[in-house]
Amino acid sequence: MSLEITPVRGRAELKEFVRLPERLHAGTPWIIQLRIERYAYLDRRLGAFFKDGDAQYFLARKHGRVVGRISAHISNKLNRYQGTRWGLFGFLDFEEDQAILDALLAAAQEWLQQRGCDRMVGPCSFVPDDELGVLIHGYELEPMIRQGWNPPYYRELIEAAGLVKAVDVFHWELDISDRSERMNPMLPQLAEETRQKYGFKVRRMTRASLWRDLDDFIEIYNAAWSKNWCFVPYEKSDKPQLWADFSLVFASEWFMICENPEGETVGMAVTIPDPNQYQERMGGKLLPFGWWYLVNARRYIDRARVGFLGVKPEYQHTGAGALLYMEHYNTAYPNSKITHGEAGWVLETNRSMNRGLEYMGGHITKVFRAYERVWEEGAEPAGPPARIRRYQPPESVLSAPIQ
Repeated sequence: MSLEITPVRGRAELKEFVRLPERLHAGTPWIIQLRIERYAYLDRRLGAFFKDGDAQYFLARKHGRVVGRISAHISNKLNRYQGTRWGLFGFLDFEEDQAILDALLAAAQEWLQQRGCDRMVGPCSFVPDDELGVLIHGYELEPMIRQGWNPPYYRELIEAAGLVKAVDVFHWELDISDRSERMNPMLPQLAEETRQKYGFKVRRMTRASLWRDLDDFIEIYNAAWSKNWCFVPYEKSDKPQLWADFSLVFASEWFMICENPEGETVGMAVTIPDPNQYQERMGGKLLPFGWWYLVNARRYIDRARVGFLGVKPEYQHTGAGALLYMEHYNTAYPNSKITHGEAGWVLETNRSMNRGLEYMGGHITKVFRAYERVWEEGAEPAGPPARIRRYQPPESVLSAPIQ
């Protein structure tokens, strides 16, 4: 048989799994990640996901040549918290051939069905609040940290395979040059009123305070994000991994805490100067010269990604969010090399966050779509219920019409 799907076994096949996108996406905006990090992330002994999850990787070969890859995985934590039996799929890459994709999806489905799942949702790697979805808008742009990239035919073939939309997530571009022309003047006014009325101030985390500040981060994340689609709370046991992850990308000026006069944390923002800007120069390797770009990373970075911005529910009426928004503008150019950035992974159902970014003068430059395939009769769709209103972007915030 010319097309063969096999599970990944051993280091050599894992290497083929990791390196396939390098060939498929050569000459595109896709950015190679550090290979040693990818191997560790996917390794069952080292990867944080495997503390409470399981996965199987598959390769597609045609006439002996690798032409596609996919993972099938189960997040026990997600299913326990949400009361679901979802299977997930991710790390999806394939040549432009419907038969290859169909065979990969069939292999993932079979593995998940054998473990009692009622559907598969994805692509995500490994969980929905990390890299999520197929890029359906913004193909010409480079991905930022923890973003995927794929050519347009991925969407076409996935939908031809019968998968249906679960949810869209928006990524908003914010540019300092747009501040005077695009920003709603109410936003800086609200930020200043908040500072005067409530006495809120914004301080920066330090490396010395990061471990302690993560207690507040976990509390605010769990409170502010609890109604999000696919939400899974952080637990105290997650703190060491969070500390390790944040330490790798830590930039004190961009790790912000909003406090009231009594020193209570009311809101927080974690923004990351984009490592992809130096990783593309490293070529996936530390040696012989990749380490130099890592050591001198800041000279190459002029953009950042807002990874998290949240306010405790009891303070969301105060304008603390506006204060954190404005602090981002004030921290950027000319006070740093950062001239633009993205606020990403904003669900289409998160109307308040989308409106806030609209008021900031942002525009939607990327859209990712999560899909699902349900095989158990009577199972409810994975996406947010239709009764939940979606944000409808006006033309003024779109870099181009969303197809």
